[in-house]
Amino acid sequence: MPATLNSGKTTAALRTSARVSLDLLLVIVLAAATLWLLGRMWSIVWPLVVGLLLTTLTWPPARFLRRRGWPPALAASVVTVLFLLVAAGIVALIVVPVASESGELTDGVVEGIQRLREWAAGPPLNIGDDQITKGFDTAVARLQDSVGSAVTTVVAGVSTVFNGIVTTVLALFLMFFFLKDGPRFLPWLTRQLPGRLAVHVPVVTARSWATLGSFVRSQAFVGLLDAVFIGLGLWIVGVPLVLPLAVLTFVSAFVPIVGALFAGFVAVLIALVSNGLTDALIVLAIIVLVQQLEGNVFQPMIQSRGLGLHAAVVLLAVTLGGSLAGVVGSLLAVPVAALIAVAWNYLREQLGDPEETAAEPEPSAGA
Repeated sequence: MPATLNSGKTTAALRTSARVSLDLLLVIVLAAATLWLLGRMWSIVWPLVVGLLLTTLTWPPARFLRRRGWPPALAASVVTVLFLLVAAGIVALIVVPVASESGELTDGVVEGIQRLREWAAGPPLNIGDDQITKGFDTAVARLQDSVGSAVTTVVAGVSTVFNGIVTTVLALFLMFFFLKDGPRFLPWLTRQLPGRLAVHVPVVTARSWATLGSFVRSQAFVGLLDAVFIGLGLWIVGVPLVLPLAVLTFVSAFVPIVGALFAGFVAVLIALVSNGLTDALIVLAIIVLVQQLEGNVFQPMIQSRGLGLHAAVVLLAVTLGGSLAGVVGSLLAVPVAALIAVAWNYLREQLGDPEETAAEPEPSAGA
């Protein structure tokens, strides 16, 4: 005989489900409102985020100087200047060798285009010069017809560059102030918050800062691995400008997806114009292999250990962040997931049952 449902238990289960569903709905609404507010304040939030990320890189030398008795303002100023010098040195390390070989690269590009035309003119394509000229004229005509959209695109690009410059300047100023006054933040925050919040919020903030620093260090280590392996591959193949390309690979590792594509495109292009199609394909294979190892092995393993996240969580966070907010979402997905994990773990600590203290050993008979 089938068992009958207990009306009291069923009603209690439905009420509990309704209450839990209402709580989840309120949490979702609050999260949506927070994301909307962050989007409205993005012009301020983005420089703040970049400034925090830069501070995690520059805080160790600033802390070293402060422990040696340097005034906070002097230590922050010296570290900021050194950071700017290092950044300028990296740019010079990439730009100067490329500029010195720009003539050879230009000749290689022209030669590569000529080879491409010769290859297209032969079988199986059999594209003659008249067809190429006709196609070129068609492209020019379409470009002339879309001058307005082209101008709009150029204006948008100029606006993006200007916004990037403003963001960089603001982030550098914020980095300086974080280096100078950062240790005062937690005591100040403790004085501003009432009750138990004065205990919980500073603890979560300190743990979040440590987690953010771990993320930046792990990302730098992953970029270093990419630069070393790709640089070795380029050196073995015999591609010129190995050191600038390795530095470019390291720097671009901090920008997910787009950074790797840009560095790989530059390396393949230089290999094509200097060594030919075969070496360019070899370089492409090396870059794809290293990027696959980075995305599926190095990055999940290193970040999962440093951030306390499982490798699958890291992969899913990057995928979700990229689908929601593009490149910026991919960049911030892992640290945001790590910060959420920090808050959740602390919440579990506070809501969990206190651990039972071990019973003291009974005194021995001879005591």
